[in-house]
Amino acid sequence: MSNTPKIFETKVRVRYAETDRMGYCYYGNFAAYFEVARVEALRELGVTYKQLEDDGIILPVLDYQIRYFLPAYYDEVLRIETNIEEVRGARIFFSYKTFNEKNEQLNQSTSTLVFVDFNTKKPMNPPAYLVDIMREVANNLS
Repeated sequence: MSNTPKIFETKVRVRYAETDRMGYCYYGNFAAYFEVARVEALRELGVTYKQLEDDGIILPVLDYQIRYFLPAYYDEVLRIETNIEEVRGARIFFSYKTFNEKNEQLNQSTSTLVFVDFNTKKPMNPPAYLVDIMREVANNLS
């Protein structure tokens, strides 16, 4: 396994409806942007949320933290760098950094999701095919 993590890049454009009266992208939208980035990172690895759901696995968010540095504005194209930090037991840890078109870092964030069996609603280990894929990209896999 490489010591250099794979960084996944996703671009999103701030829509008018996502701005507040100050003209800033409303802070709560970043959770949705990171969901898009997370889904696309997994898709780039060949795993889709649909596939996981078809396999009886759901991935609820256990923890989400963010720190803001600069605002985003209407019609800006934002670049989100996503990293799969670790897969440990039933948990998968992601980190994100958002940049504007001037390459200024707007925020940084982390989220922890849990692999849950759809039927029992109990945490479960990730499927073997996902563990194999994660070995190639995660900093730490245990």
